[in-house]
Amino acid sequence: MSDPVRLQATFIPNEGEFFRVKLALDIAIEEVQREPGCLRYEITDESEDRLVLSELWASEEDLEAHSKGVAVQDLNESLSALLAEPVKIERL
Repeated sequence: MSDPVRLQATFIPNEGEFFRVKLALDIAIEEVQREPGCLRYEITDESEDRLVLSELWASEEDLEAHSKGVAVQDLNESLSALLAEPVKIERL
């Protein structure tokens, strides 16, 4: 197993779409927090022009499984027309 993995994902909503983006994230958060290896998956900063999601995974393997999972696919589909730019994901 690898060391824990920390990520930060930044979402920039289209004008007027903040609440729809937040709702999509809230739904995904409930699902993802039940995934194996998820130690943290929560919104840690938000304003009308961006939302920041902090993630902590027990291992690289858990993160990889998450990235291929249904919750991420559903979230990406929900957000496809709501974001002004692609999600920015940073490893911390």
